[in-house]
Amino acid sequence: MDLLNTLVDKGLRREAPTREEALAVLATSDDDVLDVVAAAGKVRRHWFGRRVKLNYLVNLKSGLCPEDCSYCSQRLGSKAEILKYTWLKPDQASAAAAAGVSGGAKRVCLVASGRGPTDRDVDRVSDTIKAIKEQNEGVEVCACLGLLSDGQAERLRAAGADAYNHNLNTSEATYGDITTTHTYADRVDTVHKAHAAGLSACSGLIAGMGESDEDLVDVVFSLRELDPDSVPVNFLIPMEGTPLAKEWHLTPQRCLRILAMTRFVCPDVEVRIAGGREVHLRTMQPLALHLANSIFLGDYLTSEGQAGHADLEMIADAGFEVEGAGEVTLPEHRAAARDGGCGSHEGDGGCGSHGSGGGCGSHAGGGVCAPAPAATTVPAAATGPRPAEAPRTDLVAVRRRGAGTDLAPNA
Repeated sequence: MDLLNTLVDKGLRREAPTREEALAVLATSDDDVLDVVAAAGKVRRHWFGRRVKLNYLVNLKSGLCPEDCSYCSQRLGSKAEILKYTWLKPDQASAAAAAGVSGGAKRVCLVASGRGPTDRDVDRVSDTIKAIKEQNEGVEVCACLGLLSDGQAERLRAAGADAYNHNLNTSEATYGDITTTHTYADRVDTVHKAHAAGLSACSGLIAGMGESDEDLVDVVFSLRELDPDSVPVNFLIPMEGTPLAKEWHLTPQRCLRILAMTRFVCPDVEVRIAGGREVHLRTMQPLALHLANSIFLGDYLTSEGQAGHADLEMIADAGFEVEGAGEVTLPEHRAAARDGGCGSHEGDGGCGSHGSGGGCGSHAGGGVCAPAPAATTVPAAATGPRPAEAPRTDLVAVRRRGAGTDLAPNA
């Protein structure tokens, strides 16, 4: 397929596809899905080999959030019967993190519900970061605390945080349909604050909320322009008690196409399969490892994931290997740019992807673009979500173990 050959060539040069090409990936048929995976897999292996980075979530504060994000079981007015608890103490969070690290996780992601942290909350999380770093040599720590105020990212960085996560979730055009208590611009601002403080920015999306193919392409191109080091791709977990509980638009094949499109648009970035892979990819999870180079190990914030030992077996059986603590995740050109202090990525492109209209991709060395390939004919793209499949509510289970409980975590 000429389209896929063109996308592979662009991905190896860190050059963005056109919007038409990205839409065409989402429009490919189920009959062609293995060809799409094989093509995007060439780009993934070029930049990341066969390594899979493991990440582990610790929910520091669960439920009772004042925000109204429709997808979230912790939202204002949620009737989901999730665990609800206030801040874990540093030793509790460190013990939970240690379980993930012992299971092979290289990064621990500290998450707390809420609009954003108070200065006292930042102090709490800073103490937790220090406790985790003291007890787990070489572990990376990413904080995810909501919208940041001025100076808070710098304080987290000083405490030892390596990264900050704040997802865009969906396109700017449809953001107001899923959340009304804050704006898309608020989220972009927080990613900029993380960049400016020298933190590795992590920002991604949620697929399966009824969005169109155009929305998915819009948010992934927006992420490329923001230039995060990692892009988590979540697949909506339709939790009972939330407004989106009846949204079942995803099939395993569609999930693979979304991951492939993300890889083509963000070729040299850590693409992470995040929440919902067990619910929507199901037995096709191993194929997704050919597209993404990072996953979460074990459970999620409020829902259960695949058993940790099953994750490790899946990686090995698929011919991949767990990335070691001493290995650098990012390709050399991105890692060098981060170490050099790209800062806030301000200006006309800065260290990033030079906008969403093409360019050389992120952190390109030398700043010289390769010649553009000849025009490629692409199939017409779909314009809306696929018909909903039969709900698999049997695959959605509320987390009852690990952080905030007396039961052993899944790691």
